Amino acid sequence: MLRRLHAAACVLFAAPAFASAETADLVDLSLEQLSNTVVTSVSRRAEPLGRAAASVFVISGEDIRRSGARTIPEALRLAPNLEVAQGSAGGYAITARGFNQTLANKLLVLIDGRTVYTPLFAGVFWEAQDVPLEDVDRIEVISGPGGTLWGTNAVNGVINIVTKSAARTQGVLVTAGAGDEAAEIAARYGGTTQQLSYRAYAKADRVENTSPSNGQALLDGSHRKQAGFRADWGNGSDGVTLQGDSYQDTGEPQVLYGSNVLGRWTRHLGNENSLTVQAYYDHTSRPQQVLNTADVETSLTRRVGSHLVLMGAGLRQYQDRIENSAALALIPAARNLTTSQVFLQDEVALRPDLDLSAGLKLERNDYTGTEPLPSVRLGWSVSERHFIWAAWSRAVRSPSRFDRELFLPGTPPYLLAGGPDFESEVANVYELGYRGQPTPVLSWSATTFYDDYAKLRSVSPAGTAAQVTNNRWAHTTGIEGWGTLRVLDTWRLQAGYTRLHTRLGLEPGTVDLQPLSNIASDPEQWWTLRSSHDLGPDWEFDLMIRHVGAIENRGVPAYTATDARAGWRVAPHVEVSLLLSNLFDRRHIEWGPGSAELRRSFFIAVRVSGN
Repeated sequence: MLRRLHAAACVLFAAPAFASAETADLVDLSLEQLSNTVVTSVSRRAEPLGRAAASVFVISGEDIRRSGARTIPEALRLAPNLEVAQGSAGGYAITARGFNQTLANKLLVLIDGRTVYTPLFAGVFWEAQDVPLEDVDRIEVISGPGGTLWGTNAVNGVINIVTKSAARTQGVLVTAGAGDEAAEIAARYGGTTQQLSYRAYAKADRVENTSPSNGQALLDGSHRKQAGFRADWGNGSDGVTLQGDSYQDTGEPQVLYGSNVLGRWTRHLGNENSLTVQAYYDHTSRPQQVLNTADVETSLTRRVGSHLVLMGAGLRQYQDRIENSAALALIPAARNLTTSQVFLQDEVALRPDLDLSAGLKLERNDYTGTEPLPSVRLGWSVSERHFIWAAWSRAVRSPSRFDRELFLPGTPPYLLAGGPDFESEVANVYELGYRGQPTPVLSWSATTFYDDYAKLRSVSPAGTAAQVTNNRWAHTTGIEGWGTLRVLDTWRLQAGYTRLHTRLGLEPGTVDLQPLSNIASDPEQWWTLRSSHDLGPDWEFDLMIRHVGAIENRGVPAYTATDARAGWRVAPHVEVSLLLSNLFDRRHIEWGPGSAELRRSFFIAVRVSGN
């Protein structure tokens, strides 16, 4: 792990002398049903997607099945408002609205309410995140800030992975598959006793090493085993969820293992009133790092006349321990970090077709103290088929250990040191969006945005060395949109497009020693086209074409990738599918010279379900 962090730190300080089939088929859903998909990530309560005042794309569990995706990052490629670039077998650079890096730090990711986040660099280790994709109900992808409800680091977006309740995963499910680059097997069993529903699963997979253009293996493959459970209990007014996972990856060169457990209690008080208490514990271990996270949060929703008020508070503690080396060190090696928060949001109907939402979160961290995170959102239902919304938000990326406590090399004399006074990065974000269904066979959504960033990370000279500072600013503008067209009752097309422009600058009289490729490595545009076609009662054909523009500062040329999947229902409970990836592209890179070269590949999967 620290090898990758060391490489990133070297790039950061690159001065000339130091460079180194359980749900209905997608095509069976009407556009009205699609637009009324329920989301919870925008306002922390269930609301129709068609009336959510944010740029939200929902990846359904059926979307994932028909895509043939085997991992969370592969599933996230379905979201047109995300940048997804693969750099190694399990390493990805993922973000929304720019500033992409393998150590991207402006995107918040949750799995069933559990934040998967490391205070080391304020981001996500994607190779450590896995859930059985057959159990995923939906993935809500918000591009744009969500700090008022979800906290610091929800600057450019929020990804909320929501799994199905145990009641929806009953009986036996066995899946197995193999291809020229990977193999996997998984089994799940769910049952019910009176008011309790439960499930348990186990899975194992193997991913081969990838190769860069020079043909030498990167030693980035994995051999992962994982098991977990979920139990849901309810009696009408009370609901309790308990779930957990444990995993081990013995691939070389790094061994990963970890476990987590989450509990949630919700009491429904009637008239939209409810009380929720949630707590989780997460343990992760990787070469040279051990991280323990404990979190508890409570929230209360109350209807007061025309106002729907959400209030809450939370406390999170990290115990992070690093094994320092001569190449890289964080001082102190062990750190206990605490964040606390209180938040309040008020949603009010100004008139029957006009809703206003205003909120404020106060979040305190050990580095910069209390950070205010306000937002205001306005939604106008022009008609039953057309919705316009606008929003302003202040978002913050709080300092990580990388910003404050990094020393490179790990022993004196230091060439690069973290900034003891490094402040939070700040963004003021302005958004205007539309969502609607102008005809019975067409629905679409579009958002334009302007982000004003201040105090971005930079590297400044400090005597004979260099220090992490806050001397950069940036402006990003762009537009993102997607739509769905029902061509036939059995054939649906979906398309998405994003265009992004980033302008970077420095405060007067300052310099930045880090290369631009370590600040914002983003294409100017990308688009996707998906086709889902039922060819008959037992046959499915799915096609996805994605085009990504060049990332010039990393030397990545533009590429177009096509994936095709054919599915055959051999019997009512048996499905066989064939996925061909990069069908018309022998090889391409997504993250720069030396990264994984993605080649044409195949994967055959079998899925058997029963009661």
